[in-house]
Formats: sequence, structure tokens, C-alpha cells
Amino acid sequence: MNDMTAPEWLLRERGINRVDLSLLFLYMLGIYTGFAIQFTPTVPMPSALAGVAGLALLWRRRMSIETVHVKAFTGIVAVLLLSIFLPPDLGFLLKRFTGFVQLTYSLIIGYAVFLTMLEARRGQLARFFLVICAVIFVGCILEDYAGLRPISDWVRGRAFTDFVYEADLRDELLYGRIRPKFFTSEPSAVTFGFTLFAFIWLMVSRWRFKILAYLAMMGAGIVIMPGPTLLLMLLMLVPYQFLIGKSWTPTMVRFAALGTLAGAFVFIFLILGSSAFSNRVNQYAEGADASSFYRVQGPALVAMDVMEKYPLAGIGLTSEAYIDDEVLNVYRESGEFDPRWKYDNTFEVLTNYFWLHWIYFGAIMGVVVLVAMSRWLKSLGVQSLWFCWAVWAILGQASGSYVGPKTWAVMLMTAAGTVVARRISIESVSEPIEPSIWHDAQPGWLPLEDGTAAE
Repeated sequence: MNDMTAPEWLLRERGINRVDLSLLFLYMLGIYTGFAIQFTPTVPMPSALAGVAGLALLWRRRMSIETVHVKAFTGIVAVLLLSIFLPPDLGFLLKRFTGFVQLTYSLIIGYAVFLTMLEARRGQLARFFLVICAVIFVGCILEDYAGLRPISDWVRGRAFTDFVYEADLRDELLYGRIRPKFFTSEPSAVTFGFTLFAFIWLMVSRWRFKILAYLAMMGAGIVIMPGPTLLLMLLMLVPYQFLIGKSWTPTMVRFAALGTLAGAFVFIFLILGSSAFSNRVNQYAEGADASSFYRVQGPALVAMDVMEKYPLAGIGLTSEAYIDDEVLNVYRESGEFDPRWKYDNTFEVLTNYFWLHWIYFGAIMGVVVLVAMSRWLKSLGVQSLWFCWAVWAILGQASGSYVGPKTWAVMLMTAAGTVVARRISIESVSEPIEPSIWHDAQPGWLPLEDGTAAE
């Protein structure tokens, strides 16, 4: 641990070796598959591969841990610990404590990945995430057309004991074919991983035509692994365009870009609605899409109900069972809920980590936790907090498991991307650089005008 000042720390870009890249890949594999190890019948280690890799990376980055980071993280831990005592019914305290441990673990291993990404060269990261996207894409093609599906299904049947997606008939009705699962528990895990990794590639890539390539990746993904999650790739371009990618552009140009993106989104939605997703759109319009209800509308309705009844601290981490009856009542009062839809556990129908934040913490503690998290991110040198939270909220519409590593991988990988994206190459600078402005930074990088570091 050291006390390196923020500008000097942001300038660090030594590059990482094959061991780090291998551990990063193992972490991404854990995030992608979601494979968990059960410590007890009721206490899992979520995304176990990511946990192993993250702890190894934390040890390898131990000299990069800053005192200011630890102090800010201690504040998060204190707030989270307080939050498990404030909700009603302390009979759920052990359950909430388990959620607290899982969330803390997820944040710690995400922090290790954050530190590792900052030490990597920008080109290393771009190639790394592009290769992962290519592996997923090619793997889905092999599963669909080259006989990989039986192998994938065999692995899935043994790796995932709690839930394995078996609604192939539904896929055939909605999409005209069975969607690839490529060693995950369900097709949405494939599209979520592809969406996240492609967006991080967009953030760190220096390629001039990366926006067009990113859109091409989305289009190709819709063809090979159809799913509504891929449409979030287009939605995330809005905060990227305004807060990261084109921050130097005049305001009028940015608003013109926003209008163009909005028009493109509507156009693509209409095209896909009448082709690739036509059956899914029709099912949604008829109120027969249980999956969309449980991912978007349902959790939002429950969150509003919880914040009204338990505004101080919500129901507590992972305490969905406390509101079993209330969730069912909220759903029954919704005109979009079909009483014929059955489910075994409440957590299965609250698959939206953005709304789970407010369900778990309520209105007041929900804001307090966001502030504590933001202070920590700020201590890490992250400049664009609004951007990080915007991306986090958008991807939350496609994933649950608030305390799991995937949720916080989204935040901390995006946060690392914002720092890496601020670096400006000086290959085109012809004048020699005065050594006094470099502090202890590695050669090859310039500080920005505001005193922070840039590639």
C-alpha cells in the first residue's frame, strides 16, 4: 500500500504480463458463466471463477492499493453493515449478513480488476476484450451450426444445479430457432456478457471507426444470438457520446448526435420489431411476456411499493422472502401480470439489480449507499461518476443478483474504462516534453489540463 498522488497514479501504465491476462480472462469467464460454488445448501460463492481470479489479482496488485481507497471502502462497509440492522424483522439478520458478505466480496474482487486494468496498456485491453467478444461470437456459431450444442448442454447440466434454461420450445416460437447458450445457464447470460465486453472494448479502443464496428457487432450479435439485451448496446451509446467519447464536441453537435442516435434507436427497434423480435414484441404487446415483466416492470413496481412502506432502509440485502406476499399482491394489481404465471421463489421474479438496490435499501439508505459508493469511485480517480452510474443502471435492466460479482464488474470495469479512456497518446507530439511535468510517471503519457492524467 502506498500514498501515490492521484495524478501520478493515473499516469501509471506499465502493461501487464501473461499471468495477469490469464487471471483477467478467468475473471471474465466467471462473470460470463456465473458458475457458483455452494459453501452450504443455502450459502453460495457466486461467480466462483471470478472470485478465485479476483483474489489472485488483488494479491498481485497489493502494492497499488492506496490508503485513500481503503478509507473510502471502509465507509462503504460501515454503511452496508448498518443497513442490515435497520430493516424490520431481525429474524432475517443472518440472511442479510450473508448478502453483506457476498456484496463486499464482489466489490473487493472488482477493485482488483480495476487496478489491473489501469496497469494494462490501452492497446492490451482493447485486444483482450475484442478477443473475448470474438470467442463468444464464434462459439455461438459453432453451437448453432457445428455440433457444439450437445457438449455445451452436457457441461451446463453439470455446472449449474440451481437453474438451467430449458425453454427451447419458447425460443423456437419467439425466435424461430434455439438460441445459443455457449456454456452458460441461459441465453441472456450470453447476450449480457457480449454486450458488456463489447462496450468496454468501445471505451478503451483508439480505432477511428470503432463506433461503426461496435454497431456492426451489435447487428451480428442479433443475428447469431438474438435477445433484447443486445439493444442496450445502442442505448449505452447515449451516455458514452455525451460524457466520455465526445466530451470535446460543441454542445450543438452533441445534441445533433443525440437526435441521430434516438432516431437510429427507433428505426432499429421498428426494423427488429418486425423481423428478428417480431414474435417477442407481439407477445409483449399482448401481455404474455413473463420474462420482460419480471425483468423490468415488475421489479420497478415492487421497488416503489417498498420505498413507500419501508423508506428508511428497505427490506435488507437478499431478504426477498420477507415480502413474498407483498410482491404477489403488487403483481396481481398490475394489469400487465398474468395470474397464470407461476414461480417458486420471489428472487426469481425480481431480476433487475437497479431496482433491487432500492428494494434492499429503501429510499433513504439507498441514497446513502450511492453516495458512499460514489465517494469510493472518486477516490479511485474516476471522473465521470454520472456515466458509470448510467451504464450500471442501463445494464441493470437485463440482470439481477445485486450482491453478485457480475453487477459490480459492470461498475468497476466501466470505471476503469473511464480512466483509461482519458489517456491521450503523444506519438504525434513533436516538441520534447519538459521532464518536470512528469512527476514519477512512465514516459509516453501527458497530464490533462485539469491536472489529472491522460494517455
